[in-house]
Amino acid sequence: MTGAHPLRSKRRRSALRTAAFLSPWLIGFAVFFVYPLLSTLSFSFTRYDGFRQPAFNGLDNWSYVFTDYPLFWPAMRNTLWLVLVMVTCRVAFGLGIGLLITKIKTGTGIFRTLFYLPYLAPPVAATLAFVFLLNPGTGPVNTLLDAVGLPTPGWFTDADWSKPALTALALWGVGDLMVIFMAALLDVPKEQYEAAELDGAGAWARFRHITLPNISPIIMFAVVTGVIQAMQYYAQPLVAGKVAAGVIGGSGQQFEPGYPDKSTLTLPQLVYNLGFQRFDYGTACVVALVLFALSMAFTALLMRRRGGLIGAGR
Repeated sequence: MTGAHPLRSKRRRSALRTAAFLSPWLIGFAVFFVYPLLSTLSFSFTRYDGFRQPAFNGLDNWSYVFTDYPLFWPAMRNTLWLVLVMVTCRVAFGLGIGLLITKIKTGTGIFRTLFYLPYLAPPVAATLAFVFLLNPGTGPVNTLLDAVGLPTPGWFTDADWSKPALTALALWGVGDLMVIFMAALLDVPKEQYEAAELDGAGAWARFRHITLPNISPIIMFAVVTGVIQAMQYYAQPLVAGKVAAGVIGGSGQQFEPGYPDKSTLTLPQLVYNLGFQRFDYGTACVVALVLFALSMAFTALLMRRRGGLIGAGR
């Protein structure tokens, strides 16, 4: 029993020392995450316009968002579409470009630079360029399609083609994923490929049983970060909708996001529109919490499925 007290004292000092080293992170986590999250949750049960004191109104904001707010469910469907389709296409395209460049024998640096440069373009400038390129009347893309006898979509002026056009914009700037996948692919042991070739494995078998298991953590990283970025997708659809609608932006001009026909409306746009244009902070906090819950749910689901992704390649 005499040694129990010194042992507890030693453990207490170790715990205090650990807490002291962690204190900067703990303080930052509490101030910049826990407090804003709890405040958002609190404001979601109030009527608050930023000027007067918040007034508790129970579940009125939640009921309004889920049952009466006409823009919520279109924004939810668009956001989920972007998460499922755009993220999948970006990961697959980035991996494909990475595989292609690692197989090129000469000019690798040139191709790598050409594919990476679009990622450096500012989002607003890139969106403006794409809107003009895909202009259904005067854009060079539709001009070329018409010249070869192919259909000419309306792109950002057509509700059925606006999200595919945003996906094409996202694929154009896939250079970040390309670089990440190239680094992972070059790190795969060549001895495994050589052994598989000696066993008569084809290209698909080598990719499935060697490449995929080795780079699966990088694929998971790309998917998770892609989902988070898609959940925060704001500037590109808003700018595309404004320019396609002919709204350049200026004092006195009112613009409801989502043109055309709510097809480019996303949840982050609703948060901004409700909170900073309509000054309905309580309702904006409800949408923000829904966005947070979706992000956490997707991330948790992907992390649980990580073992299945690794096992599928074996």
